[in-house]
Amino acid sequence: MNPIALLLLAFSMSTDAFSVAIGKGANLKNPRFTQALRLGLIFGIVEAITPLVGWLIGRSTTYFIDAAFVERWDHWVAFIILAGLGAYMLFESFQSDDDDEDAGDKPAKMSVVKIMLTALGTSIDAMAIGISLAFIDVNIFVAAALIGLATAMMVTIGVMLGRALGTLIGHRAEMLGGVMLIIIGAWILFSHMMG
Repeated sequence: MNPIALLLLAFSMSTDAFSVAIGKGANLKNPRFTQALRLGLIFGIVEAITPLVGWLIGRSTTYFIDAAFVERWDHWVAFIILAGLGAYMLFESFQSDDDDEDAGDKPAKMSVVKIMLTALGTSIDAMAIGISLAFIDVNIFVAAALIGLATAMMVTIGVMLGRALGTLIGHRAEMLGGVMLIIIGAWILFSHMMG
């Protein structure tokens, strides 16, 4: 996977967290940069760990499966997972914002446990990405670091923008992330079939 595809992957993985961060920022009363950075770091760390876990799961299956078989199907597995997650993100972006409305009733301060659970919820797709990355030639540590860094940055920005933008852009960010995942999956499939 080339560096541009890795960067696109990292930012597409951060869009769901960015969407949540905008909602959190809208609920906080005048969020300070330190609050936004704290949320960004928590989300970024969780988002960096989950693809590593997924990669370990994916790698463990390769010990029981013939390498030639994996090479014959790896690009299809990556495409199916990425396109499936992208389609799911697109589907979610069109859903109603009932969850966002419920979030408005929450207090301005959030507990670390709630933040961690939210971060874990938005990073499940990164674990699935980690599984698919186990089947292609990629440095998982670089990929995980980029995903974590992109998420930390996007969540920090999202919280700060949340007060001004509310939920207007949140679903569009998730939609863009879904499209990017489908494109990356198609690119992996195309490059393996042409190579």
